[in-house]
Amino acid sequence: QVQLVESGGGLVQTGGSMSLSCVASGRTASIIAVGWFRQAPGKERESVGVVNWRYGSPNYSDFVKGRFTLLRDNAKNTVLLHMNSLKPEDTAVYYCAAHTPEGGRGYNVWGQGTQVTVSS
Repeated sequence: QVQLVESGGGLVQTGGSMSLSCVASGRTASIIAVGWFRQAPGKERESVGVVNWRYGSPNYSDFVKGRFTLLRDNAKNTVLLHMNSLKPEDTAVYYCAAHTPEGGRGYNVWGQGTQVTVSS
């Protein structure tokens, strides 16, 4: 099994920066991709970006392009989400998730989530 632990959330002012970390453990060799997702109060969960676990090639949702960066640290089994130029609408609980073969086509392993609050 794979386990994921996120860290790094908190409170930041509009225009500020914040980095989130997702550390994978367990059967990390089975991971196909890791994604960051977020869910704001009253809204559906949405994808922020995903990165191929082996090749590290990220893809981003349009609303974060140019502001957020995904980086995979091979040595530490970690996927970092660097967020710049934060806006109040970025306020949400951020989750990282892993796609493994057991999950079919979806992300089947989820972290506990970390709150990001952007004050206006």
